[in-house]
Amino acid sequence: MTTRGETPVPYTHRSMESLRQVGDELADATVATLFERGEAGKFNTLMRWFSRAGQDLPDGLPDVAREYLHATSTPPAWVDWDEMEKARLFFIDNNVHISTALSFAAMPACYAVPHAAKLLSATHSLDYPSRRMAETGQFTVYLMRPDAFEDGSRFIPAAQKVRLLHASIRHHLRREDRWDLAELGVPICQEDMIGAQMNFSIQVLDALHRLGIHMSEDGARSYYYAWRVVGAMLGIDVDAAPADLESARLFSDLYMTRHMGPSEEGIRLTRQLIDLYEEVVPGTAFDPVVSALIRFLIGDTAADWLAVPRSAWDSAVKAGPVLLGLLERVEDNSPLAAWALDHLGGLTSNLELSSLTRGRVMQYAIPEQLKNEYGVTSTASRAARWTPPPLSAPAAEDA
Repeated sequence: MTTRGETPVPYTHRSMESLRQVGDELADATVATLFERGEAGKFNTLMRWFSRAGQDLPDGLPDVAREYLHATSTPPAWVDWDEMEKARLFFIDNNVHISTALSFAAMPACYAVPHAAKLLSATHSLDYPSRRMAETGQFTVYLMRPDAFEDGSRFIPAAQKVRLLHASIRHHLRREDRWDLAELGVPICQEDMIGAQMNFSIQVLDALHRLGIHMSEDGARSYYYAWRVVGAMLGIDVDAAPADLESARLFSDLYMTRHMGPSEEGIRLTRQLIDLYEEVVPGTAFDPVVSALIRFLIGDTAADWLAVPRSAWDSAVKAGPVLLGLLERVEDNSPLAAWALDHLGGLTSNLELSSLTRGRVMQYAIPEQLKNEYGVTSTASRAARWTPPPLSAPAAEDA
């Protein structure tokens, strides 16, 4: 497996299976203690008031939670802040495109993994269909702010809460015997957490490339690096996770090959996503663009598994990269145009996020129970343009 600074080594089915047996020791122990002591509800109530780094922790917070929040209150010691700043600038330059890739490529890719779709269907409370996208978009915006790791930011508390959310899901599924451990391994295991990290990093970069976005090598690598830092803060074992884009390609290809397929939950989640963005798009004439864009970015096979409708727009969206290419050439040749497009992109992204969140700050609480119907029974300069690492060769079954 790959560790920091080493030459990429192919992942195998055996190495991936070993990752299916591991969760997140620190967060799992914290959540188990909260439930054993009957303090989960109290924790959720108090944590609604803890939303910014550097805040005094609320009085009455359970000791085990206080210890966890202290232990996870800072980013990893190995973070390269120059790389993180490059990632932030990359995000500013491409924020609308990244939002598009997250919405229409990364999330559908999650839905195309049946056991992940089942988890999402069971565990995120769909008070309104935009909740999952609102949480994802807000989390990414928090990450890419200049003060993301400083006192007063919202990113670190959000990461701490998401990590406990994942641990609580593992706790409920194992305690209530509603997860096939022998068949599926630990719920939200290291393999799945790294797989999600790939969805939001290299697969987003792949989608940007497919859209025709001109990315520098440095920008793409820095963006991936930022999500590597995020992964560590969400409980991913950094020695097991891909260290660079080349290793990420190996992991992502094998993970998706191992797990992608059709499911009722994937179809339902995709339909909710399409309905959500058809509401965001003004009028109805352009509604089919949403489905067409998803199909263009994830490919026909996955789109068919998710029952993404076909339409006359399927061919039209393929002209999108040409239009984006023209805009980028204007941006490259005019500092004023670059400034205007970046600001327009920021306004568009903020408008979309405001629509999804409905003006609310999303709260991440640990669920005290899961849905009753849940059950799983089976299986640099712009001239140096970045291109995705090539597809990897299939891994041996028993290597």
